[in-house]
Amino acid sequence: MRQGPILETVELIKSFGALMVTDRVSLSVYPGELHALIGPNGAGKSTLINQITGELDVNSGSVLFENQVINPLTVAARSRLGISRAYQVPQLFGSMTVAGHLILAEIASKNQGFKMWQKCADLLDLSASQKNILQQVGLLHMASKPTSSLAHGEKRQLELAISLSCKAKLLILDEPLAGLGPTESEQMIELLRSLKTHYGILLVEHDMDAVFSLADRVSVLVNGAVIASGTVQEIKNDPLVKSAYLGDELEVH
Repeated sequence: MRQGPILETVELIKSFGALMVTDRVSLSVYPGELHALIGPNGAGKSTLINQITGELDVNSGSVLFENQVINPLTVAARSRLGISRAYQVPQLFGSMTVAGHLILAEIASKNQGFKMWQKCADLLDLSASQKNILQQVGLLHMASKPTSSLAHGEKRQLELAISLSCKAKLLILDEPLAGLGPTESEQMIELLRSLKTHYGILLVEHDMDAVFSLADRVSVLVNGAVIASGTVQEIKNDPLVKSAYLGDELEVH
């Protein structure tokens, strides 16, 4: 029997004045599944993510995580439950080392903020699990380097490492391939492929090659509403999706 969804949104609505930005959106992400959310610019993808993470309140509808309604919870509380987001533009401290980011993330995930007042010298040693995470994302050799010295793709990898260090159960990834060159993109795709069976992943991405290669299911958001949801092949064959978003781009896939 299939396990229930780790994340579920039910009839979410968000409007700003007369502008409906999220229009009765219902979708789900299962453990071990990569669910891609695609759609044109301005479709409401970022607004939907912000409601899931708690950065925006919903007007109506519910966000459920592991069958628990989390609408009242703060961003920090949702993070401690296991929801972790990587932003379009990496949110990192340039002067802090790669290792320092993982240590800080673990402290935050345990709600032990007082430890941040300890001297840095007391926090230099990475745990075995943290070393494994850096090895997994290909950054162990960069552990002592300041984040400012990382290439753009490496900063993306570090954000994923931070999410894993926070003991995430659900990864929400906002265009992780944006700004990456061909080699970096291939490395990121392989990294996501290695992660997707271990975590629930909600992926927002415009690179259709990556989406079609990685996704177990795809939902298409247009004008704030989900116009189709299904397997990659079902989305490719959906005439409404083709006319509303993908168009002739499908002909080359």
